[in-house]
Amino acid sequence: RQDEIGTPLCVTVDFDSLEDDAVTIRERDTTAQVRVPIAELETEIRARLGF
Repeated sequence: RQDEIGTPLCVTVDFDSLEDDAVTIRERDTTAQVRVPIAELETEIRARLGF
């Protein structure tokens, strides 16, 4: 769904997030995925969006 509306990144919180305090960021254009600690999420998103 997010691909259709043009959202550049998607953040997924899953059951593993409850255990490791990390989320998955997926890039729309490349579909590349990376796990990022929640504490670093804002910094990672800003870097990926160029802010």
